[in-house]
Amino acid sequence: MAAALRSRLPELAGRMALRIRSEVDAYQDESLIPLDSLRRSCHANADFVLSHLRRKGSPDAEAARETGRARAEQGVPLADTLRAYRIGSELLWTEIVAEARTRPEVSDDLLVSESADFWALFGLYAEAVALAYRETAAELTSRGQARRYALVEALFTGVITDHTLWEAARELGLPEQGPYAVAVAEAGAPGEEPLAGVEAALRRAELPSAWRLLPDQQLALVALPSAAAEGACLRVLRRSRARVGFSPCFSSLQGAPQNLRFARLALSRLPGTGPGVARFDDDPLAMVVAAAPAEAARLVEVTLRPVLDLPAAERSRLLSTLEHWFASGGSANAAARGLFVHPNTVRYRLRRVEELTGRSLSDPRATTDIGAALLAVRDRAG
Repeated sequence: MAAALRSRLPELAGRMALRIRSEVDAYQDESLIPLDSLRRSCHANADFVLSHLRRKGSPDAEAARETGRARAEQGVPLADTLRAYRIGSELLWTEIVAEARTRPEVSDDLLVSESADFWALFGLYAEAVALAYRETAAELTSRGQARRYALVEALFTGVITDHTLWEAARELGLPEQGPYAVAVAEAGAPGEEPLAGVEAALRRAELPSAWRLLPDQQLALVALPSAAAEGACLRVLRRSRARVGFSPCFSSLQGAPQNLRFARLALSRLPGTGPGVARFDDDPLAMVVAAAPAEAARLVEVTLRPVLDLPAAERSRLLSTLEHWFASGGSANAAARGLFVHPNTVRYRLRRVEELTGRSLSDPRATTDIGAALLAVRDRAG
């Protein structure tokens, strides 16, 4: 019977292919699985089954494994692949039974025995299909993830050329034009994802993103396609309970390296040790000071050195008064309330700073110098 059916395999494989195509949605796309390819797969699998039934011995599941690998590469769902395999097997068994009815020497007992062997073989081959499918899918996922990581790394290091930026954006699922922003989260241990689940939350908010995990940080490049997108992104990041630095918005992927630096500076300025999100744009002067420590140290020397050389108690009073005055927008009254002193005391201390530094706090340029130097002093003390 097996020999007789093998002689009709081309016609039988063609019917199998048409049956599968009519009953399994994933197989109806000719561009995904050409009918000739499906017919060849049906022929190979049926041939392996009939050869085993004819010779017995150890079954060869290579055709089944090849089917599993091919369908994983084509993106056919595993459930549809196994359903197609069952449909083909059922059709083949129907043909075996029909052939047996034409042969008086084939008893019902023999057919029942062969049925058990046939369906045991089907189970073995189905397992081979599923195993090969899962192995290939895992390999493809790993390869695709590695490709994504490499592309994100290339964007953050600036090694992608102009003409390939749009290709990188397309592969990463990002729009070709911004605005974008970079988020950097502090990892507690190597391999830890401080922003676990955030990518899915951003996707639900219709904010595409691309990610890179480093030993000490997790990086995200986020597309912000609407006016409200930045606020939505920040809300998602704050819910993560991680320590995050957030860059300014930028329009081209060419700006990813610079804005990664801005996001890292923002993270370095985040106070305390608990969770929070620090935006670069919330305090850009402080970020500039932090970005140039040598220059900031020189600014301290030429601006605040006379104050820093005072005895500790007086130095602390004047610096604290300056901090409160800047924090209150230059209001002596508001600074006095924060310091629990009289406003005239604040004014006296400010005049003392002016005398020591030779700079007037009514001069915007001098005020900027003193404010930047004060930030540098605070950073150095911290």
